[in-house]
Amino acid sequence: MKTVCLNFQVSLPMTLKRYRFFSMGLDHNYLDDTANRYATQRAARMSYLPMNALVASLIGEYGDKFKVSFTIDGITIEQLKAHAPEVLASMKELAKTGCVEFVGTTYAHSLASLTDKSEFEKQVKAHKKAIEKEFGVSPKTFCNTDMIYSDGIGEMTGELGYQTILTEGARHILGWKSPNYVYAGAVNQRQKVMLRNYKLSDDLTFKFSCKEWCEWPLTAGKYAEWIEGSTGETVNISVDYSTFGMTNEAPSGIFEFFKALPEAIMSRGMEFDTLAGSADKHQPVGVLSCPYPISWTDEERDVTAWLGNELQNEAFSKLYGLKAKVAKLNNPDFNYVWNFMQQASNFYYMASRWLGSSQGNTPFDSSYDAFINYMNILSDFDLELDAQLAAKKPASRAKKAAAEK
Repeated sequence: MKTVCLNFQVSLPMTLKRYRFFSMGLDHNYLDDTANRYATQRAARMSYLPMNALVASLIGEYGDKFKVSFTIDGITIEQLKAHAPEVLASMKELAKTGCVEFVGTTYAHSLASLTDKSEFEKQVKAHKKAIEKEFGVSPKTFCNTDMIYSDGIGEMTGELGYQTILTEGARHILGWKSPNYVYAGAVNQRQKVMLRNYKLSDDLTFKFSCKEWCEWPLTAGKYAEWIEGSTGETVNISVDYSTFGMTNEAPSGIFEFFKALPEAIMSRGMEFDTLAGSADKHQPVGVLSCPYPISWTDEERDVTAWLGNELQNEAFSKLYGLKAKVAKLNNPDFNYVWNFMQQASNFYYMASRWLGSSQGNTPFDSSYDAFINYMNILSDFDLELDAQLAAKKPASRAKKAAAEK
């Protein structure tokens, strides 16, 4: 029986203040609190709350025959706690049903896996603790920031206890193979690699509301037929949660489509399961080799959306150059800033215009504006680190002298 896995990516990038050189050393609150509150509450109202309610009603109707998976990072959990706690409350109710899987990821929705193994491991462990604390379950499946994956990243996550990982079914690593099977990792062949069917996922996210699309309108029955007709054992549909209600607003019929989907799938002899459940059912059909990082972003399905130009690489290098200072200070407030400065969106906004990566989805006027803003904040953060570390030294010496007396 063919398995259908629905994975919802829940991530809220934090907006930084428009920071200028003249304010350096004066204002150390780097977040645009008004913008972040507005974005979180808007997502909650238009997408998260109505979808959580719909998922709950479908679980109530179909029981354990209907299952879904959520990937929600730690910073998003923080944002929801601060600005839309009712979303977290409804997710906790979903967790109690036993029909919802919460997938492991990086705490800060960061690119740490591309540069710093110890930071990556720290964030993965922190995220696991956050999921256990908030939802009372322990993640079994892993999905890295924006599905970034390579053989080396698979090896690292395996060492952290994750024996199932979800990534993009990128054509250039699959070749003739289908994304609708479970594969084994190239380094850790005990690790199961599951692949997002990007064609079916992107049709839902980017084409559902497009009246010029030759397949419009997309009905649940038609979509179920496509899934049924695709070769393979497990079809993994992974979309941003904002697909429902924001990318495709309520008048498009997206909620009605989703409400009708379970019946359309099950009436064709297919079943729903979580990613972890599907991985348990299906054995790898072969080894998948991925020597270079892939992702679910842009046509290239690589990491150039974040690290494709000199501005991005300079900012990325400076950020992780501060890691030793942050670790040495080990201050909760500075650790908090360190986390949101690592968010992948900070580098996404710096993407070159000709790549088309940041058009229509950035608070900045240009990639250079995003770069200058970020570097100003990072420079101020660096100065504050130095000041705090300098103040810490005399205090440490005083403590030592008192202890010797």
